Amino acid sequence: MQISGHMLIGQQSIKGHKKAIRALNPATNEFLEPEYLGGDQQHVDQAMALAWQAFDIYRAISTERRAAFLECIADEILALGDVLVTRAMAETGLPQARIEGERGRTMGQLRMFASVVRMGKFIDARIDSAMPGRTPLPRSDLRFQKIPLGPVAVFGASNFPLAFSVAGGDTASALAAGCPVVVKAHSAHPGTSELVGRAIQSAVKKCDLPEGVFSLLFGAGADVGGALVAHPHVKAVGFTGSRSGGIALMNIAANRPEPIPVYAEMSSINPVFIMPSKLAQQAKAVASGFVGSLTMGAGQFCTNPGLVVFLDGEGSEDFLAQVAEDISALTTQTMLTAGIYQAYCDGVNALANNDKVTLLAKANTSEAPNQCQAHVFVTDAATFLSDKRLEGEVFGSASLVIKCRNLGEYRLIAEHLEGQLTATIQMDDADVTAVADLLPTLERKAGRLLCNGYPTGVEVCQAMVHGGPFPATSDSRSTSVGAAAIDRFVRPVCYQDFPATLLPLSVQNQNPLTIPQLVDGEMK
Repeated sequence: MQISGHMLIGQQSIKGHKKAIRALNPATNEFLEPEYLGGDQQHVDQAMALAWQAFDIYRAISTERRAAFLECIADEILALGDVLVTRAMAETGLPQARIEGERGRTMGQLRMFASVVRMGKFIDARIDSAMPGRTPLPRSDLRFQKIPLGPVAVFGASNFPLAFSVAGGDTASALAAGCPVVVKAHSAHPGTSELVGRAIQSAVKKCDLPEGVFSLLFGAGADVGGALVAHPHVKAVGFTGSRSGGIALMNIAANRPEPIPVYAEMSSINPVFIMPSKLAQQAKAVASGFVGSLTMGAGQFCTNPGLVVFLDGEGSEDFLAQVAEDISALTTQTMLTAGIYQAYCDGVNALANNDKVTLLAKANTSEAPNQCQAHVFVTDAATFLSDKRLEGEVFGSASLVIKCRNLGEYRLIAEHLEGQLTATIQMDDADVTAVADLLPTLERKAGRLLCNGYPTGVEVCQAMVHGGPFPATSDSRSTSVGAAAIDRFVRPVCYQDFPATLLPLSVQNQNPLTIPQLVDGEMK
């Protein structure tokens, strides 16, 4: 399949006329063809008009057709073959194995949501039968289901050109819920975005769905994105990116005549708390595991461990020595974009220039462009608690180690932290009491708690949570990964005293969808 440099609006391929976007190979700093001219308000209006026309038709199709559509998208992505892998590698500097793995994850989550749709549990069907003879007051017949919100605007992420982008988790879960999707492609990988967009476009056609179920727009700057969020037909937003970008979209959504939810995954430093007995017994193993997690993919993961907390005592010097040894042996890695690389350098320099922070170790240098040189810094609890600048996320392989004088400082640090995607505890049996004291605070602070693991790597499954209190996400009740991600794009509706001929299939007594129903307080 050839890429054209065009936007995809419904089944049309349309060339923009605004400022051009050119993909840059970050490993060579060479521009890639073709250029992508950005869209404008007219293109947003066109895509949203089609999405609105498609909404009532698409949400009414059978759950089996919707599930088959998701599986068809996965098949169409696979059918792109090496063209997709090669282009994604060129636009991101990521190795082939990473791109192929991410392609597998993207297809896997589409297929997972197909199974979620078939299962039907997300509809949350409930029936409370009429009780006309109840005294002192009778009860009406009441039936409850969740229905799709409406068209969803999705913003592609820079660090996952497939799994969090055009056909990523936000798109998959919104389509699974029954919502048409309009994607604002990330400017760092436009060719990859077009290829995946054409796969979805093909699936829409093969499954005989309304063309407005999917559109893909390009645009430099914030004009297209802002117009999408402000558009009256958009009913929810999915975003993965910077804190400033997410807050900007939240403000636009909040100031609309009809405010809408923005599900933004933004900023997290993912603290790792190493408990004293674990540190004393396994300092070097924990250190090497931490370095491996920190430097995976040049640290360009939202779950990268940017903070480590330990007790300055037995095992602490072994831990620091092993971290220094492992980091010093590393070579650099190509970062995704020149902008991400510059932001990483700014963050590292801010830590290096703080006179109460010490550089523990850094990786070797390189003359190649956009290279992440891993850094680890050290400070103490009192300094961290008194300096707000030390809490900022450095997107890339950089982490701050905090020495504590006692376990009370662990609790102070945990309470001091903002909301996080993850919090990790390294412990052994002798640490159980101390962990039990810390755990309630971490439950309030993070969406996923890990024990004796490392936060990088997010499994796509039923039980996963990839969310957390602000600023990790804009809504701590939600997740952008896992089966529960579909809940972001549905809302409850109650049907009171409706005739059986007008009841939705999901809440009919015969249960033709064969989905779980809560009937008079009992699961059927």
